[in-house]
Amino acid sequence: MINHDLSPINDYLVQLSPKTRTNLLPALHAAQEFYGYIPQEIASLIAKELHVPLSEVFGVIDFYTLFHTKPVAKTVIHVCNDPACSMAGSDSVFKMLTEKVLFYDQFKLQPNISIEVAPCLGLCEHAPATLIQGRSAKGKELSNWNDIFTFKPNRPETIVGGSLRLLTKNCGKGETNSLSEYIKNGGYEALKRVIQNHPGDTIDEIKKSGLVGRGGAAFPTGMKWEAASKEESDVKYVICNGDEAEPGTFKDRVIMEDDPHLIIEGLIIAGYAIGAQKGYFYIRGEYLNASNQVKIALDEAKEAGFLGKDIFNSGFSFDIELRRGAGAYVCGEETALFESIEGKRGFPRIKPPFPVKSGLFGKPTVINNVETLANIPIIISLGADTYRSFGTQNSPGPKLFCLSGDVKKPGLFEVPFGVTLRSVIENLAGGMRDDIPYQAALIGGAAGAFASEDQLDTKLTFEDLRTAGLPLGSGVITVFNRDRDLRSIALKLASFFAEESCGKCFPCQIGTQRQLEIIKRVSMGLPDTQDRNRLLDLIATMTDTSLCGLGQTAGSAIKSLLQKWPQLFSVHPISSMELGD
Repeated sequence: MINHDLSPINDYLVQLSPKTRTNLLPALHAAQEFYGYIPQEIASLIAKELHVPLSEVFGVIDFYTLFHTKPVAKTVIHVCNDPACSMAGSDSVFKMLTEKVLFYDQFKLQPNISIEVAPCLGLCEHAPATLIQGRSAKGKELSNWNDIFTFKPNRPETIVGGSLRLLTKNCGKGETNSLSEYIKNGGYEALKRVIQNHPGDTIDEIKKSGLVGRGGAAFPTGMKWEAASKEESDVKYVICNGDEAEPGTFKDRVIMEDDPHLIIEGLIIAGYAIGAQKGYFYIRGEYLNASNQVKIALDEAKEAGFLGKDIFNSGFSFDIELRRGAGAYVCGEETALFESIEGKRGFPRIKPPFPVKSGLFGKPTVINNVETLANIPIIISLGADTYRSFGTQNSPGPKLFCLSGDVKKPGLFEVPFGVTLRSVIENLAGGMRDDIPYQAALIGGAAGAFASEDQLDTKLTFEDLRTAGLPLGSGVITVFNRDRDLRSIALKLASFFAEESCGKCFPCQIGTQRQLEIIKRVSMGLPDTQDRNRLLDLIATMTDTSLCGLGQTAGSAIKSLLQKWPQLFSVHPISSMELGD
């Protein structure tokens, strides 16, 4: 047994406050950073200091994929395997790296390196994407083995464009917008205005704006805030959900990296509106750079007096704590995220009660995602009427769309609601790469649905997409050309949900596994004659009976394939031309 120097983790735990379970994930992150993994003696020390049973500490460690209980390689490389990265050649990158690791390990010629597959790294516009020690790198930059040893962490530049630049006005410059620049361009003026007025006035303005959640659920933001504000409680919380893990999505990452103060200002305003004194900014574990930039911005905001006690001499005190996830797609679900902050495995809770009544630590809680909160200072600055002048009557405001796959210019595009799918693909993303005709687009991510060629002129609004049987979701548009075999895409999606199901509820746990088994047969062109009916019945069961949105949407994209491309279930191999017709 290795005897570890306990002083680093002891020093960390001494400064940790409060010494309760809620700080379990931060402590585990610290331990892994100190030792490269979480040894049993370190886990025991953390369990003792935080008053958590050791068995439950190990239960948490085992739940999150980024935590390790055994020594790992000195250099860990994650290779993304989502549809966009797979189409861009991530399988070849993984094969090249793996073969080299095996060869060099055999002769002990190189430092210890391990290669791991990741379901999505939120770098879809840079496909094929990789992480080297948590730092982003384009797979194309690793064309040979030696590139790994000369790799220097950098921030790949994301194309940011569109017909609007409200949410993204400070994005796409290759650097983080500083506090001084943010203030120079009107930053925190919205907060100053809000604090001078009654909290109810702010809620009324948000309601009037028509803003709904941009994370996929599309619940009216003002109504959520109003419900929480009416709850009688001495403690309330507001949370920014930055656990962006939907395959194809990277919009929140771009805002967090490039303009974190915009989100922080929105979160503070939310806290004032509902009467909260504490906020949490939760960021997925794979977003190390975003986490670092948000931490810097939080420190700047505190030093400048935008966070802390008696903000602007108003009597309003508010602070924000940064939390990192540790690799669990399900923690994007709001109640699973609460469990994670509380130091538990990220299992979704049964609802009701809803978060506005009983959320984090059983207290009234408002949780909004990054894009939603980024809209708040803009609404306050422009006024609800001007804000509503963008978009449509039932879908007002700007919207961010993440374009990836077979387009010439993958990137993040901001447009008013109401533009067509065709316009976004052809005018903003440059059209189809290599001029190979369009076949399909996955709208809304892995939990979304496929749009066929006859749906290209569908307007990107909640109402028009709903009529077309397509979800807006989190703003994902992954495009596939005529040469792509959609069966292989279905297999990627089925594998993703089978891997990411948390296992708490039976319909999702078993359903995603059975779905994967059927899709494996389909992908080989050898489905059973009853597989189509079995799959439809399975998807309906998961949708109706799963505990949370993961299971409820695990079959939605695959179901849309069944409906629009029934030839996928032919028992003979299908040509790419047949798939596109």
